Amino acid sequence: MAKPNIVIIGGGLAGLINAIVLSKAGFEVTLIERKKYPFNRVCGEYVSNEVLPFLNGLGINPLIMGAAEINTLKVTSVNGNSLNQKLDLGGFGLSRFKLDELLYQKALAYGTKFILETRVHDVTFKNEKFYIALADKQPLQADLVIGSFGKRSNIDQKLNRKFFYQRSPYLGVKYHIKTQFPNNLIQLDNFEGGYCGISKIEDDLYCLCYLTKNSQLKKHGSIPEMEKMVLHKNAHLKHIFLNSDFVWQKPETINEISFEPKTTIENHILMSGDSAGMITPLCGNGMAIAIHSASLLSQCIIKHTAAGITQISRGNLEKEYTQLWQQNFGNRLFVGRSIQRLFGSNTVSNLAVGLLGNLPSVSGYLIGKTHGKGF
Repeated sequence: MAKPNIVIIGGGLAGLINAIVLSKAGFEVTLIERKKYPFNRVCGEYVSNEVLPFLNGLGINPLIMGAAEINTLKVTSVNGNSLNQKLDLGGFGLSRFKLDELLYQKALAYGTKFILETRVHDVTFKNEKFYIALADKQPLQADLVIGSFGKRSNIDQKLNRKFFYQRSPYLGVKYHIKTQFPNNLIQLDNFEGGYCGISKIEDDLYCLCYLTKNSQLKKHGSIPEMEKMVLHKNAHLKHIFLNSDFVWQKPETINEISFEPKTTIENHILMSGDSAGMITPLCGNGMAIAIHSASLLSQCIIKHTAAGITQISRGNLEKEYTQLWQQNFGNRLFVGRSIQRLFGSNTVSNLAVGLLGNLPSVSGYLIGKTHGKGF
């Protein structure tokens, strides 16, 4: 039997990594992305060094690309309390604009076919085949489909995924800025209803990305007014906003971000990256988990379907991938959701930062629980 042909829906980190590994292994891979590379995404742009062995194996060295080396975490509360913690594993800062473009070019070089600026309307599974309906293009047929369409998609709605119908209060906002700030530091500043991360990326740029509640935006009417009335109450954040050059005329935004548990398989679609589950941005590991989950999924596909796809091989693939995903990420996402409850409220975050600042072993333990090991 021939190797199955694969369609990947969504070209973020997970989709691109799957495309690279599977195309390199000789599979026929088509990736559908609704935008055109390169483009910016709402993302904190800090990546744990746990991904470096894997990326190096693909011939990708973030430091050669100009990534910032980050080894220290600072967390502040609204009242001025702060804690500092060395990051044992460390990480690097690199924009999605640059990283995604590099991965896109890698996938092209290995033979991935791309269908860009195209939205997927629906995916159906019948008689061991997938049928993918596209906007203004002929439908596709595939043996396997990987869902890497990110945090929230119309496909989630088509699949009646439970989390899609649970309204989320969160809004994500991201800028690139130029400012005076330590190159090796990732800083998380709390404010009422959310928190903001800032860290160095390539060139002379910094990523400033924050999570807040939609109710804050509705209350104040606009993003600039909300930032002035809410975020600026944290003196650390106010200083950054008032002493930085904002590169973009307006920020990138995303609404209804959900951190609820998700399933790894839906109607035989193999979910990867944020489509399978999303860690809270407070933990700064979404990009690492997306890359790692794609690596695990690709290896499962290679193992179970290199000689063809049958009902038995599909079932074994789905079972093993689900188990591997839970083993590697289930606890990390649970801990991340638990930690998030300590922040985003003036009173609780003030207490949490003050307590953890005096207990470095505890804060180090919690950081370790949200990070993985090199793979």
